[in-house]
Amino acid sequence: MNDNKALFVGIDGGATTSKIAAVRGDASVVSFDLLQRPTNSEQGPHGVITTWSSAISEFLDLHNLPWSNVRGVGLAVPGPRRSYGVLDLSPNLPESFGGWDVQSDLSQALREAAGRDIPLVLGNDGNLGGVAEAERVRSQGVKGAVVLLAPGSGLGGAYVNADGRPLDGDNLAGMEIGHLPAPLHLLDTKPFPCGCGRTWGCFEVYTSLAGLPRLLDEKLRQYPSHELAVSNLSPRERALALRGLAQKDDPLALELFDFQARALGTLVATLAMAVDPHTFVIGGGLMDPDATSDSFRDRYLQTVRKTALEFVWPTQRDTLRITPAALGELSQAIGAALYALFETRSQLTGPRFP
Repeated sequence: MNDNKALFVGIDGGATTSKIAAVRGDASVVSFDLLQRPTNSEQGPHGVITTWSSAISEFLDLHNLPWSNVRGVGLAVPGPRRSYGVLDLSPNLPESFGGWDVQSDLSQALREAAGRDIPLVLGNDGNLGGVAEAERVRSQGVKGAVVLLAPGSGLGGAYVNADGRPLDGDNLAGMEIGHLPAPLHLLDTKPFPCGCGRTWGCFEVYTSLAGLPRLLDEKLRQYPSHELAVSNLSPRERALALRGLAQKDDPLALELFDFQARALGTLVATLAMAVDPHTFVIGGGLMDPDATSDSFRDRYLQTVRKTALEFVWPTQRDTLRITPAALGELSQAIGAALYALFETRSQLTGPRFP
């Protein structure tokens, strides 16, 4: 868009906290300072809408921007959804949120705050984090599709096409890659059950915190005198301690993260053969410069890449690009804002690229 005053606001509507970001009409980010407020989900849908509307007003005031500049709003919400704009039951939200038409309620709140209708778009939070990271990749002169893989508490993923749009799927369940079955014979591991209910060995179990307690229990059999073998910490707390131990070159911790990197590498290869993107962006807490060392991140990414190259097509080996994420906690809010911009732009001018 050519309007240099145009502003697109993004909301990352997490179950516990919500974040606000905004981009201008040229896709530049207004601020990388984190504005985060409690979502107040315990107050029900009305309390959440009030939180979001107030947080947007606070963001605009902080940057001396008027509501009249806002041309669109994007909302990143956790899955699943019953239909576009309508939430389904979520393990992280009260049951009362199942069936909530957040599209209608937030549109009304925006209308009241701005005194006019403001276009609102919704997307899966992981997908919109991918939109933001993909735009960052393209700002470096790299065109083409981008896949984001973000191992954290679980394994998030997104496929973003050259127009900056994420793949939602016909049932709004696209890119739930964490629950694809991992090639257990290549990883030489067992089919651990996943929190989703599947028992075939979901990738999420072998690449994220979700399965790390089970992986640690298996590994401790080889390290019976390790400090975590005699610890009184809970299984989850022991798993959380591994990242810090890995920064101290603890052999057990490094072996576990090497395993997770190999598992992620096989997923990279699988997706490379399926959708053939130009770039893979690896996110999640292990890529956080404030939480992990340069040497740890380099080791992790090199293992991912080395594993992936064993399985991709020969023509992909010289072009496969794997890069760490860079936007951290703001990625989903920025992605929501960008999604609002791109949807408005496409309606006015058509797709961004031929």
